[in-house]
Amino acid sequence: MTLRLASCIGVAVLAIASATGCGATRPSKYYQLTIPGDISPSANSNAYPITIVIGALTSSDLYREDRIVYGAATEQMGTYEYQRWAEPPTEMLRDVLLRALRASGHFRGVYSLRGSAMRGDYLLRGRLYDFKELTANSLLARVTLDLELRDEKSGSIVWTHFYSYDQPVNGKDVAAVVSAMNQNVHRGLAEIQASLDEYFATHAQPTP
Repeated sequence: MTLRLASCIGVAVLAIASATGCGATRPSKYYQLTIPGDISPSANSNAYPITIVIGALTSSDLYREDRIVYGAATEQMGTYEYQRWAEPPTEMLRDVLLRALRASGHFRGVYSLRGSAMRGDYLLRGRLYDFKELTANSLLARVTLDLELRDEKSGSIVWTHFYSYDQPVNGKDVAAVVSAMNQNVHRGLAEIQASLDEYFATHAQPTP
């Protein structure tokens, strides 16, 4: 009797496990940043006669993965399991920055650093500190980014820009957070481009 009971219990456990395993898994949702404006390069005879190469953005491991990060006013952070970016934030931001600066038509050339063979007049690189949903008194989308521009001829840092902003979220779901994050990134791009224009208006030198 004891052996038969144990056998029946074992069959029941296997049946429950099988039924659970065959259940539908929750699908993941992926999000991406939009490209600002017209992404086609603009022909501009008044473009600054320089080329910019955009290097990698460094960051913590959290922002080198595709999961959307959330946090509170404390030091604790977490990630959503089924809500993800199409690419890690560091890669998305570099690509959006590349395409925005290229489409502006303000520079002779804007390229992405792909190996040591790529050379330009300036190297634009930086670090991403925050790219997360923030729960404080209200729901916010925080972006904190530090950029620097290196003159490749002299090796010196000639320009820096620190961007940090909390964009209010109009909603309570992850899609609303992504929309606010997208607005925040566009705001940052406009600020960064204006700062670069201000620098090159007085410092641009012709490419040899």
